[in-house]
Amino acid sequence: MVILVTGGNGHLGRVLVEALQERGDTVRVLALPSEDTSWLETRGVDVHRGDIRSSETLVEPMRDVDAVFHLAAMIGVWRPMADYYAVNVTGTENVCRAALAERVGRLIHVSSWTIYGMGLGEAVAEDHRPKPLKEPHVLTKLEGEKRVRQMIVHDRLPAVILRPGTFFGPNDELHFGRIADRIRAGKWIVIGSGENALPLVYVTDVIQGLLLALDSEGAVGQTYNITHDRPISQRQFLDAIAREIGAESPRTRVPYSALYAASCVAERYAKLRRSRPIVTRLGVKLFGTDNRHAIDRARRELGYEPRTDLRDGVRLAADWYREQRNSSASPDSELVLDETRAP
Repeated sequence: MVILVTGGNGHLGRVLVEALQERGDTVRVLALPSEDTSWLETRGVDVHRGDIRSSETLVEPMRDVDAVFHLAAMIGVWRPMADYYAVNVTGTENVCRAALAERVGRLIHVSSWTIYGMGLGEAVAEDHRPKPLKEPHVLTKLEGEKRVRQMIVHDRLPAVILRPGTFFGPNDELHFGRIADRIRAGKWIVIGSGENALPLVYVTDVIQGLLLALDSEGAVGQTYNITHDRPISQRQFLDAIAREIGAESPRTRVPYSALYAASCVAERYAKLRRSRPIVTRLGVKLFGTDNRHAIDRARRELGYEPRTDLRDGVRLAADWYREQRNSSASPDSELVLDETRAP
């Protein structure tokens, strides 16, 4: 098939491009004009320059494609709500409209598990009513998903919605690299008791879910959680990273309520100073609350099954990390872990 990937130059996108090429598919990637796409070009990927916020730039890359993976989203930055809305809502709608105009056979939209809310005390299934944190990234991901759902119902958009867990793996600077840097520098902390479950999934299991959503006959119109249903705790995850990179495990513990209050103050201060906060509510809630998600529907309807144990995933990611880092690496100071990355 001929497949277009928006956000194909990010961490998840690159792993997906490799998997599609291994299947024999022809891959196109929509990249921003300023992006370095040399990695894609060396793999023979057809790179189209454009921006999902500008619908006219989607016409050419969408022409004659069989399927679209919509990964592009704004995350992990500190910007006004309007910026997030332009990408995660308007941009998503533009991609879907372009796919409808070109009669694309299938669109897989990558949403976010964070729309459910956090610390809900149960393994959350797809029909759970969203209770999102009042935060720009989360709110706009929910609204973007709503737009996709509306077009499925009213315009017969042949789309599948996936809500992946927080994925990590080799070449993952946004998640694993940042955490490992700070653990190695002795600057990571444990939030609360550390016994809460983290909603993690190894990156290749997300790819498995994406490909199953592409190929499964009955997937159109459905929504699926794609994650690991045997989670590890915050403490286990941090200890595993420390062990694999040869560092001391984080010992400093900060009460959840105190750090969450500090994150509220940090965010208000950052808005006044027009800077990035050193700690965010999203990061504190993600690391400090118990978050689990059910994958029964994906198992039953897609044949999805997590293949990589999370501890094995840490080992594989740490192998990459050790090869890439040297003693001069500088830890990032922001405590935030987002679930998807795409330009």
